[in-house]
Amino acid sequence: MKQKIQVMVLVGLVVIAALVWYFDTRSQRRAEARNSSGTSYEPLAVVSQRLHWDRLENSRKTEYAKTVRDIFSEVLPPPPIDPKKIPPPVITEPPKPTVAPLPVKFYGLGSVPANGARLAFFTDGDNIFIIQEGETLLGRFRILHIGNSSLEYEELANGLRGTAILEEPGPSV
Repeated sequence: MKQKIQVMVLVGLVVIAALVWYFDTRSQRRAEARNSSGTSYEPLAVVSQRLHWDRLENSRKTEYAKTVRDIFSEVLPPPPIDPKKIPPPVITEPPKPTVAPLPVKFYGLGSVPANGARLAFFTDGDNIFIIQEGETLLGRFRILHIGNSSLEYEELANGLRGTAILEEPGPSV
């Protein structure tokens, strides 16, 4: 008798399992057939199932043209400028570099009797500098030529040349 009860329980469980499976699949089919509005799904009516080759070919031939518009901005870019209305650019020459003036006063000149070398005398107030042709003044200027009323010098930093005029001392009091 015990075995009979076990078989009946087994058959009952199988029937319950079959019913659960049947109702579960039925509800899934209904859920698939309905959309979010609760109506059943109806496929679209397609007139022709052929591919639109002309549209596909047009999309393949389309080339990307770069735009300068910012797609994240609501402001439209300015209209394109007509190249005929643009004035030609004005070309100006860059300013010519000028040599720095000597930071000292050229107040005299002389010559060495033994070898005839010319000397220039400079002052910046209390200090006096005596420089021969070819030597450097203050580490920035090279004295190139000493004449009777002027001298030529070269700035060592950029190679530019300048002229200093002999300044006559004023009357002493």
